[in-house]
Amino acid sequence: MSADTIIHRIVRPAVRLVAPSRITPNHITTLRLITGIAAAVAFAAGDDGWLAIGAAIFLLSMLLDRADGELARQTGQSSVAGHRYDLVSDCFSNIIAFIGLGIGQMGALGLLGPALGVAAGLAVGVLFWQLHILRVGQVRGYRLAPGILVDPDDLLVFVPILVWAGATVPMLFAAAIITPAAALWLAIAGSRQGDAERGA
Repeated sequence: MSADTIIHRIVRPAVRLVAPSRITPNHITTLRLITGIAAAVAFAAGDDGWLAIGAAIFLLSMLLDRADGELARQTGQSSVAGHRYDLVSDCFSNIIAFIGLGIGQMGALGLLGPALGVAAGLAVGVLFWQLHILRVGQVRGYRLAPGILVDPDDLLVFVPILVWAGATVPMLFAAAIITPAAALWLAIAGSRQGDAERGA
């Protein structure tokens, strides 16, 4: 994963201000987890006002996701345990965000809403497991233009954007299809890579 994406650059000045304080990367990770849960609860409420609030909290949570690692690097507080805590918090926050979105759309979709949310959320969890635990594939940044680098999980910024645009239901359908498909594709690619390595 890159440490110099556009979101890292956005949070870097704020992290520089916090660095001399007693705030640790784990404090920020905990705040990321709390805001992730809060976003999911707001999404689950389902009405337009709570969806908008949930989207704002989710965006803040994404920024905190980058801020904890940035603070660890700036202050030399990186650790294996901190990295694991960060991964678990990120994964859990993203999973429950989609589940919350699905629950919130029960009024429009009935039980299909939670089913879509669970499908997308569990697939996010599988992708995290594949990429960060099994290390199938490689998480790397993509340079969209000079000075604009993004990681695959930066695509989650579209969640609040689409919620604010009133496209929650189409986004939920897309996430429930694309995310499991990506996890399946990664599993197949990893299996082929393993077969190739065993045959070499």
